[in-house]
Amino acid sequence: MTTAPPLARLLDQTADAVAAVRAGRSLTETLTRVRQDLRPGTQALANEVLRGLGGAQAVRALLASKTPPPNVDALLLCALALLWPRADTPPYPDHTLVDQAVSAARSRTPAAAGFVNAVLRRFVRERDQLVEQARHQPQAAFNHPLWWIERVRQDWPADWQALLLAANQPPPMVLRVNARRCSALSYVQRLAALGMQAQVVGPQAVHLIRPCPVAELPGFAEGEVSVQDLSAQRAAPCLIGAGLEPRARVLDACAAPGGKTAHLLEMADLDVLALDADPLRLARVQDTLNRLQLQARLCCGDAREVSRWWDGKSFDAVLLDAPCTASGIVRRHPDVRWLRRPDDLVALAKLQSEMLDALWPLVAPGGRLLYVTCSIFRIEGQQQIDAFLQRHAGDRPLWDPSSPGHLLPLPDNPEQQVARQVVGDGFFYALIRKP
Repeated sequence: MTTAPPLARLLDQTADAVAAVRAGRSLTETLTRVRQDLRPGTQALANEVLRGLGGAQAVRALLASKTPPPNVDALLLCALALLWPRADTPPYPDHTLVDQAVSAARSRTPAAAGFVNAVLRRFVRERDQLVEQARHQPQAAFNHPLWWIERVRQDWPADWQALLLAANQPPPMVLRVNARRCSALSYVQRLAALGMQAQVVGPQAVHLIRPCPVAELPGFAEGEVSVQDLSAQRAAPCLIGAGLEPRARVLDACAAPGGKTAHLLEMADLDVLALDADPLRLARVQDTLNRLQLQARLCCGDAREVSRWWDGKSFDAVLLDAPCTASGIVRRHPDVRWLRRPDDLVALAKLQSEMLDALWPLVAPGGRLLYVTCSIFRIEGQQQIDAFLQRHAGDRPLWDPSSPGHLLPLPDNPEQQVARQVVGDGFFYALIRKP
């Protein structure tokens, strides 16, 4: 039987991870450096802390007149975020968390252990008053940077608060059943026989009520099932639509890590070219295809530099899953909100525009291009496509009304709501047809 690592050790690792995010490094990258046996616990705690970092930063400023050294500050922020009042049962009792945070401080910076102890004990004593005071700051009330809050408020004036609060909730675990191997219903029945509760929430989508490591999913290693968000599972059906001819030429631009590439091939016999600019990420596409026993042509290249990789033959369909702020998937990646800067939004919107303009001429007459971003920002969604349609008005591109546009990760969104309130991530979809 595996023994859980001591909480003090996990807090120490979590503090390092949070410090790395605050320094501009992604949590995913940082976790690769964490020892294997400590990684799951560190990831769970880091996600929890990053969802409450705005409040923790505001309270720490109230409790400490000077900002502590980075390694002490990161540990304090982790403990404060985990001590923050919550509607459900706290992950640890207050006294346990304080004691273990102080133990972690002794191993990190022994001279700061007394300071950490005093700050945390004061927070526990005066928690209600301190939290109330901190929540007057928008960053603490919504746990996002101020510029992000203002952008969501500008784009979605009726839903901005609900969107920001929803982003602080853990996401559901949704699976995509390989249609070539079994049905969603039969897979749910298979899970039930193993005591794993699940429900069908889409044509190939299954919601696992209690998340688990992928290694515990029956048939995962054999390619029978993949993990893919409910909103992300719309890409392949939307692009294929009423059907593409067998062996139709399809370009999946920005294909890594390969989930949408694989979904296309699970649904139809297609000649798919999977393109990505990052060779390491492209290798993940091949790994995904190998596990699922699927085949596609892989190419490393920049989607904008067409002459470097295109063979001159038009594509019947193009999937552009464009690089974006990932503002729609912050439930899943809570570090994103703290990593992004306002300038990133402008730069990414420009990149998306350049990719659209470069790939549109590659679409055959009568073909289609599906533009996708995992973003709720309009500049990466509707505004981007409106500008594209204006620039290419002479080509008479046609917006397909079957594409859903913006999908907001809200439970009362009719486009998103399914059984048991399973809500997909925030996405934007625009299917453009060429006459």
